[in-house]
Amino acid sequence: MHDLSYPRFQTFVLLFLFVAGSAAQAQRRALVFQSDFGLKDAAVGAMKGVAFGVSSDLAMFDLTHEIPPFDVWQASYRLGQAAAYWPKGTVFVSIIDPGVGSSRRSVVARTKTGHFIVTPDNGTLTHVGESLGIEEVREIDEAKNRLGNSNESYTFHGRDVYAYTGARLAAGVIAFEEVGPVYTGGVVVIPYQRASFANGEVVGGIPILDVQYGNVWTNVDKSTFSKLGAAVGDWLQVKITHKGKIIYHNRVRFVETFATVEKGKDLGYLNSLLNFSLAVNLGNFSETHHVMSGSDWAISIRKVK
Repeated sequence: MHDLSYPRFQTFVLLFLFVAGSAAQAQRRALVFQSDFGLKDAAVGAMKGVAFGVSSDLAMFDLTHEIPPFDVWQASYRLGQAAAYWPKGTVFVSIIDPGVGSSRRSVVARTKTGHFIVTPDNGTLTHVGESLGIEEVREIDEAKNRLGNSNESYTFHGRDVYAYTGARLAAGVIAFEEVGPVYTGGVVVIPYQRASFANGEVVGGIPILDVQYGNVWTNVDKSTFSKLGAAVGDWLQVKITHKGKIIYHNRVRFVETFATVEKGKDLGYLNSLLNFSLAVNLGNFSETHHVMSGSDWAISIRKVK
């Protein structure tokens, strides 16, 4: 009798272990880091060491560590650019923190798409808040979610608070509700020029550069741009301003690919995010025309003959 039941018992145990293991695996999420630290020193390695200490099974990745120092705006844009392409449940740790040690809040935001952003509340959530939506924000309870024996350090919360909390969340050590109390104050949002169309003109902002090539990326999406009625090959009158001062005012041809125009010529196109952008064929638009990016840069576009 005992011999006959043993295989069933063994099968039950194996099935239980498989289900338990699968549940634990399901709780683990990708952990993605972004910072303005660069890779010249060991700061990024220290953060990953903290995360590895939480769980050696974590899958860790880098979004970028080349955000310009203190540039919260660019950090916000890069999160908005990439987050939607990561699976639901991914935990992003974004540390561009010029106010480290000050009264700024440390939070974890859960988006409506099920992504998590661990960051100081300093404007970093501006773009993901718009593109993915923020479902709930919790303030990190540092009494529970802080690296042990780090209370005397005030200038590396990326390691001591954000990487540690993000790793615990990604590894399933804590649930989102255990991060800390619900944050009801409303997150910091950086103001900027939204894309719109009126009176035959599209206006928008220049949130970022395609830094490797100097192309200028605007926030004028395909839908808004299409209201101009411009077809491939049409001419556009483009004006770029910085804090109200005109930096660029010229005609460009709207094309699908760079090689459509001669080498060294300006052009307009839809980039990989399907936003209107400017480039110089085999050149650098930003350097050539002294155009940069940020919340205080704006663009206007008209169709012309």
